[in-house]
Amino acid sequence: MADHTTIQVSRAARDHLAQVAKDRGMTLGQLVEELAAQQLTAEQTAERLAADRQVARDVIGVDISDEEFERAPDVLGNIYRIAAEKVRAARGAAT
Repeated sequence: MADHTTIQVSRAARDHLAQVAKDRGMTLGQLVEELAAQQLTAEQTAERLAADRQVARDVIGVDISDEEFERAPDVLGNIYRIAAEKVRAARGAAT
């Protein structure tokens, strides 16, 4: 038999999660298990970051320090910013 525990949340949160679970065809417990599995701990996040940085180092063939990664520009953030600017410009041109 599986271990069980009680988690105290507001009624509104419980009701909301129960509806989400029902919509997905699962129990509330299954939904909470799924949500918990998706969340990384600080240690897991650090491990994933280290592994991703090592892949980047291997792909480009240059040993970049963690400090250099920290100083690097936010490439994905810049792509999102540029895309948003283009959408706003296109919307402005359409009106």
